[in-house]
Amino acid sequence: MRKALISVVLLAAACSSSPAQDLPNPARTVPGGGALKVEVLAQGLQHGWDIGFLPDGKLLVTQRPGTLALIDGPAVRTVAADLSDVYARGEGGLMGMVVHPDFARTRRFTTCQAHQERGQAVDVRLVTWTLSADERSATRVRDLLTGLPVNPSGRHSGCRPAIAADGALLVGTGDTARPPVAQDRHSLGGKVLRIDLETGLGLPDNPFISSADPAEQRVYTYGHRNIQGVAVRPGTGQVFTAEHGPTFDDEINLLRTGANYGWDPSRGGTETSYDESVPMTDTVRFPDAVSPLWTSGKITEAICGAAFITGGQWGFLDGRLAVVALKGQKMLLFTVDEPGAITEVSLPGQFDDTYGRLRAVRGGPDGALYVTTSDGDDDKVLRITPGS
Repeated sequence: MRKALISVVLLAAACSSSPAQDLPNPARTVPGGGALKVEVLAQGLQHGWDIGFLPDGKLLVTQRPGTLALIDGPAVRTVAADLSDVYARGEGGLMGMVVHPDFARTRRFTTCQAHQERGQAVDVRLVTWTLSADERSATRVRDLLTGLPVNPSGRHSGCRPAIAADGALLVGTGDTARPPVAQDRHSLGGKVLRIDLETGLGLPDNPFISSADPAEQRVYTYGHRNIQGVAVRPGTGQVFTAEHGPTFDDEINLLRTGANYGWDPSRGGTETSYDESVPMTDTVRFPDAVSPLWTSGKITEAICGAAFITGGQWGFLDGRLAVVALKGQKMLLFTVDEPGAITEVSLPGQFDDTYGRLRAVRGGPDGALYVTTSDGDDDKVLRITPGS
């Protein structure tokens, strides 16, 4: 039997562009110990994009083609909802979701989805829904936020929401592969947004709330390429993001209010093409840009969902940041110190090219990790717990 955790030696050896070992606080790759138990909770899905947990123990799963699934043990049931306006093309479709903290009272959840009218891509938007009492249907309540940019090809349609420690709704977005978007604070693309979960408005303590532009009022951080994972660290309020690089430098970042993360394929507005040869974090053009905690260097893993492992049952894994990968078809476990620096990286052997492309990872109320596969054919929800 393979060891449950093995050193990320190959990954570290491939990193030489701006890898972890070149960062101010370099991460060590270490052989791990212990074991993980992986169960196939449900299957028969199609590109499961995100997971929400209901108070009764069931799971809601968004599927990129534009369907909602309710998971009750091994049973998978489609939730009837009018998702006919979902623009499912390329990387876009029905994407991230959050179940509202007051779901037990309101039965509300919010999805992030690419929107079309008469077959034409219009925008990416956040939509709030109410799940029926019998959990068989969902009714649209409101469009919480519209106007996130969309690419008709679906490219760079990152849209991952998460509830912050203070109840704010955080939304990581993609830059739609357009040169000026990430650095333009009047665009909602290539950003982390921080908004009110009920109104969709920017919050009063947001960094650019004094702007006359409601879009800029919602911006929390900018200069991102394509955020796919947003994880809030329990007990600290720290927010970490997982972001796709072009052909190099996937990034793990720690968010700082109002900060620029340095992606600028427009080269300061001088380039009209989408120049992906620029650094993921350009600290020459933007000296104040925040450097990543970790990068994949000369390769990309297409890192995606991110979540913190919590609970004493996990032993030495308690508190680690779990990040799954699409292209890399693996899970990375990051040890994070108290200030937020990554000190170690390890790879669970069970996820080394075993389950295909991995899209979402969320920590469940039972302390388990839940992961979706995203190959498009008989996709699964996996439940991960500590092994013996």
